[in-house]
Amino acid sequence: MIQTGQAVQVGIVVVSVAGLWIGARLLVDSVVRLARRVGLSELTIGLTVVAAGTSTPELVVTADAALVGLGDIAVGNVVGSNIYNLAFILGVVSLLRVVPIERSLVHRDGVALLVSTFLGVYAISDSVVTRGEGAVLVGLFVAYIAFLLRSGITDEMSADADAPPGVTTTVTERIQFRGRDVVLLVAGLAIVLISGDLMVGSASELARGAGVSEWVIGGTIVAAGTSTPEFAVSLVAMRRGRLGVSVGNVVGSNVFNLLVIMGVGAVIRPLSLSGSIGLSLTWLVAVSVAVVAALWTGRRLSRAEGGLFAGSEVIRWVVGLLGLG
Repeated sequence: MIQTGQAVQVGIVVVSVAGLWIGARLLVDSVVRLARRVGLSELTIGLTVVAAGTSTPELVVTADAALVGLGDIAVGNVVGSNIYNLAFILGVVSLLRVVPIERSLVHRDGVALLVSTFLGVYAISDSVVTRGEGAVLVGLFVAYIAFLLRSGITDEMSADADAPPGVTTTVTERIQFRGRDVVLLVAGLAIVLISGDLMVGSASELARGAGVSEWVIGGTIVAAGTSTPEFAVSLVAMRRGRLGVSVGNVVGSNVFNLLVIMGVGAVIRPLSLSGSIGLSLTWLVAVSVAVVAALWTGRRLSRAEGGLFAGSEVIRWVVGLLGLG
């Protein structure tokens, strides 16, 4: 009976991985077409719509944890996911393909990433994230998104002005195209989120069956599991040459996690922390600064840099699993 149950869980994991890949392909393709039609760059769409959508698992986990007073899980989920996004996901993408970076991602969104990271760490540093701090974080995100959408439209209009005239579409054609791609975007996002949830649940059951403790499950499978949508979307976008979506998704998700998810969690209920968080916060700041510095100096992420970032995440996991930090 146990073997049958384990086989079922393995099957669910396999199906979930396939679902993640299919959903991510639908999401990326529809986002790229939609971006062209609504006058936003792929990078802006990746930083906003895709980033917010793929961060839904973190939002659900953090909100649930906040409601029952589990501040350590709520904040730990955000911090762990952000480190995983920057170090492992961006690292793996860079290992597979050298990633050139748009200037705006470095100067505008790199700064936003650092500001949100430092503000988030400051709010966490006294072991309590208050409702007031949460409201400020959410307000800052609203201002950032307003600026981002405005600059994204401006950038795309400038690009259109430089393009040769001749190819136009009617209003009806544009609306039909948008409607179809909105449906595909929602369908792709739903498949990614459901598949990610199924994978986390089945992997957790397999770990419990193997005698792995709940703490280890929470610190590894859940932290990485809530980031499976970001991983799938970034990987598919990279393979399809949509690097704006791939990198924008990671950077945007991190800003969204720190400002919105942690902010909303604190507004629901002040987040009190009891565990030792110093090493994790230090690691988050170090990885964020290192990634932005690498982008600033070379405006690209090389395979060597990607290997270093991914390797640092493996080391972090080993340190955590062995109880060294």
